[in-house]
Amino acid sequence: MIIITTPTGAIGSQVLHQLLTDPSATSEAIRVIVRDPDSLAPSIRDRVEVVTGSHGDRAVVERAFAGADAVFWLVPPDPHAATLEEAYSGFSRAAVEAFTTHGISHVVGVSALGRGTPQATRAGLVTASLAMDDLISRSGVAYRALACASFMDNLMRQLPSIRDHGSVTDTLDPDRRWPAVATRDIATTAAGLLLDRDWTGSSAIPVVGPEDLSPTEMAAIMSEVLGRPVRYQQRTLEAYAGSLAGFGLGSAFVEGMVDMMRAKDSGLDAGPHRDSTAPGATAFRTWCEIVLKPAVDA
Repeated sequence: MIIITTPTGAIGSQVLHQLLTDPSATSEAIRVIVRDPDSLAPSIRDRVEVVTGSHGDRAVVERAFAGADAVFWLVPPDPHAATLEEAYSGFSRAAVEAFTTHGISHVVGVSALGRGTPQATRAGLVTASLAMDDLISRSGVAYRALACASFMDNLMRQLPSIRDHGSVTDTLDPDRRWPAVATRDIATTAAGLLLDRDWTGSSAIPVVGPEDLSPTEMAAIMSEVLGRPVRYQQRTLEAYAGSLAGFGLGSAFVEGMVDMMRAKDSGLDAGPHRDSTAPGATAFRTWCEIVLKPAVDA
């Protein structure tokens, strides 16, 4: 049995969809942990077991993990946590103990690039995520941390600005090339590991797109695909922090986001992390064609 956390989230929902539509997965029982079962489509609820609640809750994971052997693990962002350690490792601690109690053999988790780089020691959310990986690894479970680049899909948060003003903003240097990844590729990697559990030990698997692009190059590709000009505007980390705080996000989360973006602009995601011949990795232009353009046109 496979357990899916965040089954209605941007990545978890795609992992669940791939498992439910993969012909090789027909013999796999699937159980999901979800706060609101009504958020699942009826066609999905009829095909999975549902455990209601938060996967950060000890009683919930004790119920959910009984009889299971594999878990897709993703910690949802908590912008109001007192510390980032609490948001990641604290949230995961009950589940990690339950991995051992219930004999979970394999866990696939969503994490981040950066391990082993000087920037990783003060990279905010990334540092906290890597510490969570260490916590899971120490449990002895076979673990694969999906070391993800920044998500292309995060650009959808700027959809009104892209559509109405032809503008996209970030804190990165306009000419710094960096990796990005489509969430669909993260889901594909996770689903494959959950179905083919012929692996042992603990390690990280980089999940990145097939190219490194600068914000300026990404804006140019968006312009070509959308058929309208899109320009990149760099904002300061101070302005970024002020914007996050203006949305009412907690100080630990705001500081963590700023530290992460500072580390990324200093080369956190750089490194020999890509096999350029790997099939299935979505190029940024392809993502713009299949995700961004339909949303803008709609």
